[in-house]
Amino acid sequence: MSEIQNYSQVLVLSGKGGTGKTTFAASISKLTKNKIVIDCDVDAANLYLLLNPEIEAQQQFYGGKKAEIDSENCNECGFCEEICRFDAIHNFRVDVISCEGCGFCAKVCPEQAISFDFHKTGDFYSCVLEDESKFIYEKLIPGEGNSGKLVSEIKKAATDNISEVIEWIIIDGPPGIGCPVNASLSGTDFVVIVAEPTLSGLHDLTRLLELLKKMKYTHGIIINKFDLNLEVTEKINELAKMNNVDVLGYLPFHHDFVRSLQLGKTIVEFNLEIGKQIENIWLGITRHINNKKGFIK
Repeated sequence: MSEIQNYSQVLVLSGKGGTGKTTFAASISKLTKNKIVIDCDVDAANLYLLLNPEIEAQQQFYGGKKAEIDSENCNECGFCEEICRFDAIHNFRVDVISCEGCGFCAKVCPEQAISFDFHKTGDFYSCVLEDESKFIYEKLIPGEGNSGKLVSEIKKAATDNISEVIEWIIIDGPPGIGCPVNASLSGTDFVVIVAEPTLSGLHDLTRLLELLKKMKYTHGIIINKFDLNLEVTEKINELAKMNNVDVLGYLPFHHDFVRSLQLGKTIVEFNLEIGKQIENIWLGITRHINNKKGFIK
């Protein structure tokens, strides 16, 4: 990462999936110039579907180790299957999905017939967008772990040797509060939480607010589909007030969100009225960040 950071990182999170996090991240990516865009939702990367990037380079990611039995050296004693607590070894073969990468079987094998080497867990892609902006996303192989490590790798790839003209790094983060979320938070200047007015949305928002408060990251809330349940929307407002968190804006439920996704477009391209609302929310966020950091842009 550059020693002098003249850019700001904005991370879009949600307590749960399906709140509209990626829709908002894609929208502000379309509205912003001099940017780098990253999709850190490595378990279900889909931001590229809306931004239509051109892939320039693909790199394999080896995030962890897996055991593998060499059938020529194995005497089929069955000891490895007996001691594997993850039940990953059957008929003298290792199931790579079930293997948790502890390496214990390789250590205790009397014939040293089990190797324990790095295993491919995913790929990440360096791309360019229509406006020549850099875009990085990644795909974790289903069932593989180390998603937090992969998130850290792509954030490092985005910020290494960064151009001086870059003002913003926009990150579509993973949902929830797990390891990839914590990795996404590293270096972030502002976190935008996209919440929905449902009971599960309220519950998971509460957990995310607790995490961000403990880790001391500046954040604000957008209530998406606010008019679906005004009672829960009010509870989110009360939760925000209780935690001294700003509600950045309210976005309505509208069928054009679905229609735009079906056409592979962002909502700001498809519905000008909603696009203007999102633009105003984004301008408010940028003013808050620039005022806090003393930037004049």
